[in-house]
Formats: sequence, C-alpha cells, structure tokens
Amino acid sequence: MPWVLSDSLPDYSATAGGLLQATAGQNTILLNAAATLRARGLAAFGPVGPLFGWWQPPGSGQVSAAFLHTPPYPVVLTSMAAEIAAELAAALASRGRAVPGVNADLPVATAFGAAWHELTGDAVEETMQSRLYLLGELKPPEPFPSGRARVAGPDDRGLLVAWTQAFGQEAHVVGDITALVDDRLSFRGYTLWEQAGQPVSVAGLTRPVAGQVRVGPVYTPREHRSHGYGGAVTWSVSQAARRAGAAEVVLFTDLPTRSVTACTSGWATSRWPTG
Repeated sequence: MPWVLSDSLPDYSATAGGLLQATAGQNTILLNAAATLRARGLAAFGPVGPLFGWWQPPGSGQVSAAFLHTPPYPVVLTSMAAEIAAELAAALASRGRAVPGVNADLPVATAFGAAWHELTGDAVEETMQSRLYLLGELKPPEPFPSGRARVAGPDDRGLLVAWTQAFGQEAHVVGDITALVDDRLSFRGYTLWEQAGQPVSVAGLTRPVAGQVRVGPVYTPREHRSHGYGGAVTWSVSQAARRAGAAEVVLFTDLPTRSVTACTSGWATSRWPTG
C-alpha cells in the first residue's frame, strides 16, 4: 500500500510540505503542529512521539495526501479520497497505533471512522463539527466596546492557564494546558482585552507558517460576556497578524453536531464575517 509512515519530521516536511503549503489555510492544523514540533521538540504535545505519513502511489513522485498524529490529539488528515482514508485506517490499525479520533473534512473523517470501526470494533461517534473561516476585509466590531488590547506576558501565566483550562472544558479540548500556554507565551501568542485595567477576554495566535496564522483560542469568562470583548480582541489580533505580514488569517468555530456512524470533525472553508 502506498501510505508511507514515518517518525521523521524532516522527512515529512521535505516530502509532504509542498502539498500542505499549497492549501495552507485548509491544512492549518497540520502545518502549525509541525511548526510547534520543530520549535519545541518531538515531545511538545506529550510523551508519545508523533507519527507522520503521506500517500505516494507507486511510480509516482506526486504526494496527494498526508496525515499527522500527535497524541493525545486525534489524527489530522488532509483532503483525500474515501478509499485512501480507509487504507490509512488499515495502516494505523496494523501498526497497533492507538487512535482516539480523527480530524478531517466530513466525508474523509466518515470514511476513516467507518474503516476503523470495521477493523478494530471500536465504537465511533461524531463529537464536533467545525467551520474554518478565512479573513476577508477586516472591520472593527460595532458598537466597539470600551477597553484596550495588550500582548500578554509571563506575569499573566496563571490567568492564562486558568482561562485556557476553562476554555478546554467548554470546547472539550484535551492536552497539556500549561505546556500550551508556555509555548504561546514564548512567541507572544496571546493578547488580552482589558476593561478598566482588568483582563476580560483573550485571543491567541499560532506561529506564522506558510504565510498563514490561525486565531485561537478566543475565550471570555461568563461574567464578562455579551459586551463585545471577544469580538474586539479577535479584531485586535487579526489586525496585528495582518500588520506582521500574514497573507491569510483563519479561525475555526464550532457547529452543532449530528449523529453519524463515524467520529468526525468536519470543516468547510468560508469567508470570515468581520463586520
């Protein structure tokens, strides 16, 4: 089978990097995970090492699909045909790889999940659907709330850990929260919105990679919601990303789930409404 599995990040970047960068917005999770691994080492996401892979049919130099798995997170897939996703499920199952879920566009995730269930007997279900927004014209929110934005620093670490944990509970995000916060602080990746000197909302940015930056997480504690602070801090970090030279700024939002026979996290590319 033409799936190549590897634990080498340099090989993965050299072989599949062109495919990922050709549609950087759609592959934002794979690109940013790889950038984090390069910056922080292969243990950046946890003690179990990452696994990389690409689909390269025999006799062809063309890589047409790829994946990345950084436990404890789901396997993340590029766009691919359903039968190629099913073959990946078989390749991972034969390797004995523990797979907690799959993150891909809906048809691909459904095909992978169905094949995984057939191969392993594991129960699968949809847990989340998301939509990927691409920033168009950036406009400030109206009405614009009072307050100001400032880049978070080391003194904000405790607050950021608490807020990120609260965000994770609401969004069902797994992983090492403190490691995530420390990583973002290392490249000034958090911006706080302050009202009367008090932090009331936060927005994060990923490392720039392939000319693209992703906004997230965006979190406002319940007691500060419905005042426009989240929109203001999102506008602020988007403006900062554009000024820093990002060609694309993207953002995921959650969608209502529905029952299907596979564990999926589908997304569709849309224009980011910023008015």
